[in-house]
Amino acid sequence: MPRAPPTCPSRTVLHRIGARWTVFVVNALAEGPMRFTGLKAHIRGITPKALTETLRAMEADGLLTRHDLGGNPPHVEYALTDLGRSLLVPLRAIREWAEAHVPDIHAARERSGAEG
Repeated sequence: MPRAPPTCPSRTVLHRIGARWTVFVVNALAEGPMRFTGLKAHIRGITPKALTETLRAMEADGLLTRHDLGGNPPHVEYALTDLGRSLLVPLRAIREWAEAHVPDIHAARERSGAEG
């Protein structure tokens, strides 16, 4: 498979999709809009800073919308856009592949002595 040149626009998109928390946010929002606290509770291990940065980047990329519901403290809801929802099918395929091949990956790591 030919390598994409460093200036290829797909690299930017793949970087966003491959970012550490993007997949978790997309999956969390698959069933519908959520507030920040709901997302943080759903995505174990994510810090508030990492979640804020991920949400901002995904909004800038058009993958989700941020809807200010007003109030004090502010109530904000996040939802996938059609573009963000379009990621659900390929992400599901990747998750299914990963789940099917966990034993193979673990066996290969054991053979190589790698940790993980």
